[in-house]
Amino acid sequence: DFPLRFCTVCASNQNRSMEAHLVLSQAKYPVISFGTGSAVRLPGPSIDKPNIYSFNSTTYDEMYQELKSKDARLYTANGLLNMLDRNRHIKAAPERWQDWKVGVPRLEGSGAIGGGGGEGVKEGVVDIVITCEERCWDAVVDDLTNRNSPMNRPVHVINVDIKDNHEEAIVGGKGILELADMLTQAAKEEREKADVEGTGFSRGTVDARVPEVLAQWQEKWPNLPALWTVAYF
Repeated sequence: DFPLRFCTVCASNQNRSMEAHLVLSQAKYPVISFGTGSAVRLPGPSIDKPNIYSFNSTTYDEMYQELKSKDARLYTANGLLNMLDRNRHIKAAPERWQDWKVGVPRLEGSGAIGGGGGEGVKEGVVDIVITCEERCWDAVVDDLTNRNSPMNRPVHVINVDIKDNHEEAIVGGKGILELADMLTQAAKEEREKADVEGTGFSRGTVDARVPEVLAQWQEKWPNLPALWTVAYF
């Protein structure tokens, strides 16, 4: 089905995954996003004093208000308030990948896990998962393996390695959007080819083109090294 549905993932569902979530949603792609960490970690006044929050329950707005009250100058200067302001206009709260109830309809207003922030992903599944760091890719693949694929539904898990700062997240978001466009174009070509030949459209024809599309994309974006595998929901 079209358009392809995407999921973006980083460690804390704050910077890289949310920048990609934003650009994909602005391009009208169905998209959801997650973090794979045990908790949400944001920089604090010193390297040994991070701000730590819970996934799923602490909202972006609550984080914004707390950090603004703690030290508005510091958290404006390091970009956290701007980032959280962007995030709170995309969805309510950071969500943890491992808590995602795959296959459960994500209806607006039904809470963080299982709803909200996933316009167009009402079936509760996606076609492409894009992680932003290799350890997040590992966590997603391991988690999908541990779930024992109850739906037996293939999903492409692609890692696009992005440094965790605001500038690189913007560049990475542009790269991820182009990858989404290229994958979607390949899917449309396969649909049109099936229509012309009268053979009936098969998702497998699109799946088979992912390595080729990814290789073409990597040539355009050599500074965003990519990994790819197929897993199952």
